[in-house]
Amino acid sequence: MAEIITMPKMSDTMTEGVVAEWLKKVGDPLKPGDGLIAEIETDKATMELDLDERMDLSNFKDCRILYIGLEKGKAVPVDSIIAIIGENGEAYEHLLSGGTPAKADAPATPEEPAAAKPEQSAPAVDTSNIKAEVIGMPKMSDTMMEGTLVAWLKKVGDTIKAGDALLAEVETDKATMEFDLDNFIDVTKYNPCTLLYIGLEEGKTVNVDDVIAIIGEPGADYQALLNGGKAAAAPAASTAAPATTNTPAPEAKVEEAVPVADADGRVKASPLAKALAKDKGINIAQVKGTGENGRVVKADVDNFVPAAAAPKPAEAPAKASGKPAVAAPVITAEESYEEFPLNQMRKTIARRLSESKFSAPEFYLTMEINMDKAMTARVSMNEISPVKISFNDMVMKAAAVALTKHPKVNSYWLGDKIRINHHVHIGMAVAVEDGLLVPVIRFANTKSLSQISAEAKDLGGKAKNKQLQPKDWEGNTFTVSNLGMFGIDEFTSIINQPESCILAVGGIKETVAVKNGQFYATNIMKVTLTCDHRTVDGATGAAFLQTFKQLLEDPIKLLV
Repeated sequence: MAEIITMPKMSDTMTEGVVAEWLKKVGDPLKPGDGLIAEIETDKATMELDLDERMDLSNFKDCRILYIGLEKGKAVPVDSIIAIIGENGEAYEHLLSGGTPAKADAPATPEEPAAAKPEQSAPAVDTSNIKAEVIGMPKMSDTMMEGTLVAWLKKVGDTIKAGDALLAEVETDKATMEFDLDNFIDVTKYNPCTLLYIGLEEGKTVNVDDVIAIIGEPGADYQALLNGGKAAAAPAASTAAPATTNTPAPEAKVEEAVPVADADGRVKASPLAKALAKDKGINIAQVKGTGENGRVVKADVDNFVPAAAAPKPAEAPAKASGKPAVAAPVITAEESYEEFPLNQMRKTIARRLSESKFSAPEFYLTMEINMDKAMTARVSMNEISPVKISFNDMVMKAAAVALTKHPKVNSYWLGDKIRINHHVHIGMAVAVEDGLLVPVIRFANTKSLSQISAEAKDLGGKAKNKQLQPKDWEGNTFTVSNLGMFGIDEFTSIINQPESCILAVGGIKETVAVKNGQFYATNIMKVTLTCDHRTVDGATGAAFLQTFKQLLEDPIKLLV
């Protein structure tokens, strides 16, 4: 019996995931020990989805991927359908419509026109008699209601092969993505598979499931299929009706270059065209658009010749020869911006830190620490340590030891209770390209400085290379965030809930101090402890910082 595969929850904070790569395609067999079907990007790492870990594939005689419902690069919430597996040739459509009973009810109400029309869509998909099938606007986002055809990557008559089935670029409500037929159907069932009909002009927008193309074997009677496809798309007749005459339209529009900026100077371009122009170092405002209303599409950027725009800067001084200093800024002073869809990590950072900032009653405690002895001790320790010990390693060790003496700081707020953790797991904030990760050094209070240093370097490298696993980031009881290496003197951090505190560490700065009326140079480091007042009171946080300060100002205590 066919089974639905949903987006798995691969992290304690994961609410949605992205298919970074499909490792199987529709029709591929699945066997025990060979159940890897995809790579999933979570809010923290990219991990493999192995069906062997979730079910017994030996229960199937000839298990196959029957359906893939999520295109590569698209995000959906946890538990959303991403694929269906089952016996080779097994029917699965009832699973997509909510189960067999729901499907059976449809033909039982022929008196309602709305119920009768969807039944016409079945022949459009059934290719047993007609060697062709309708391609509708794909649903590439959980909130997508309509899509814009940015660019066709195939033309009528082109052959479509497995592994070379990129049909078009589609702009959704969230991003511009490639429409790859390999992710939706098995193109090898047609010999050869050919693009027979294009029903949507570049730059036009239609509803999800509206007809955009027909594929099949050369000579197939696709007109009959097209009529069936239109009937199925009756609710969107206003956009589907002109689709039958749209095939030659793209060729006519390509020859007409239209200015790409509105009256207010904003450039009209697809997100894909903007990203491509940025990669190529092209000013998008100089590219003439051939899309709807002069919209710049990918093909315009690909065909752009920079030399065509070269004379423009030279004309300005000539027209305003008396005011050359004023004319130059006018040409360059144009409004522009770029927008990028949020990746999973950035979405999670936004959600979790917003929840923390606007739910926890935070207060802040800042303290100066004399680092003279710590600097001297670090030099001596690195002469014998197998790995180079950093100041941040010393900070994490000192924090871990101090937490054992002030366990209320090492606590969780759990809504209806407070948990005092007797183990110390230090979270280490690491900046990565897409945002921020917090790998964990477990039982940090029991480890030596060299052990902490080696583990921190290993975890930091994994974080930057997106190789962290759930065990590497889960369970921290206290977090340290250090921006001192960027020249930051002091700052405040947002608590990483359910933790009660986070320590923000600034840089070590040489300054002048006074003792017994004498001036002398010293090295000061400022730290700020952010506390959740629901679990930690001011005196509790201050006592923790005093112990932390004593350990760093007399670092031999860290070795005991």
